[in-house]
Amino acid sequence: MARGTLRVFLGAAPGVGKTYDMLADGRRRAALGGDVVIGFMEDHGREPTRRMAEGLETVPRRELTHRGVTFTELDLDAVLARRPEVALVDELAHTNVPGSRHEKRWQDIGELLEAGIHVVSTLNIQHLESLNEVVAHITGVTQRETVPDEVVRRADQIELVDLSAQALRRRMEYGDIYPPPRAREALTHYFREGNLTALRELALLWVADRVEEALQRYRGEQGIRAPWATRERVLVALSGGPEGLTLIRRGHRIAVRGAGGEFLALHVRRDDGLAEAPSAELERQRALTERLGGTFELVTADDVAAAVLEFARGVNATQIVIGASRRGRMKSLVAGKGVGTAIVEGSGEYIDVYVVTHEEAAHGRL
Repeated sequence: MARGTLRVFLGAAPGVGKTYDMLADGRRRAALGGDVVIGFMEDHGREPTRRMAEGLETVPRRELTHRGVTFTELDLDAVLARRPEVALVDELAHTNVPGSRHEKRWQDIGELLEAGIHVVSTLNIQHLESLNEVVAHITGVTQRETVPDEVVRRADQIELVDLSAQALRRRMEYGDIYPPPRAREALTHYFREGNLTALRELALLWVADRVEEALQRYRGEQGIRAPWATRERVLVALSGGPEGLTLIRRGHRIAVRGAGGEFLALHVRRDDGLAEAPSAELERQRALTERLGGTFELVTADDVAAAVLEFARGVNATQIVIGASRRGRMKSLVAGKGVGTAIVEGSGEYIDVYVVTHEEAAHGRL
């Protein structure tokens, strides 16, 4: 039996329209002849969402009593017995009432997928486990319900439900999300424009990284070696000399020129252990790279230029930054081409190489 597919509508905050879009997706599938049911849907009293659910079959919820209070949850066994083609199951990160078969709704959804049922679900970015502390710092609110990032990353489709901070606040003011007293309080706390803008940025960046993962996986499966410039990714090749700080700063400036750009710094240690850079110098370079938001990597190889190029292609780098040669002209004539020249010659048509001048040029190794 083929495993079902998972589609997740991901939003930056409550009220952006995730449940509405989930239901609209279900209606489209049903109109095309698909067998679609609502396994669980929370309309939060929003009339447009309730109307969107009309006409779709709903599997009755299961009632559970906990500490004298009755709750309703997804009836997993009923959905499995109904065995639809597609089940709409809201709120992926939801924690089930004690007494349920699974602690979390994403575990319920996992069982539906194993049974070959396609699932469409919803999630807010603040419920991702890796972002929980960041969101708490931004909003001052700690989310108790989280879902492991890996669960969401394994989804077959993730669709970002995007709404600007200003548009979301207008929806709040019109009473489309919460009733007026609660809306007024929310607008001065969680739904402040700065909070919403930061949450939206987080959602966009998280989805971009997920797309990048899928792209890298596809390139690997297809044996594609040439970089695809989906975003600027700058690799700074460090010899370990003092010019490294200059190169790192230049690489960072190049990377941030475009939206979503990133940079990495790489030092290749030779297999023979010769000409190894002082560790204190490398530690300074590592610290600067990380302060600027980059990633610092160390690899060992006997061919430095080949290792730099292999690493660049492996991370889908679009540009490599190297320092101008610190070898004198006579030394170059005697010893042959240096690492920098080999990188330039081997970069091909898909990777640009920037040669940066510095005070140490013509006084040393690279």
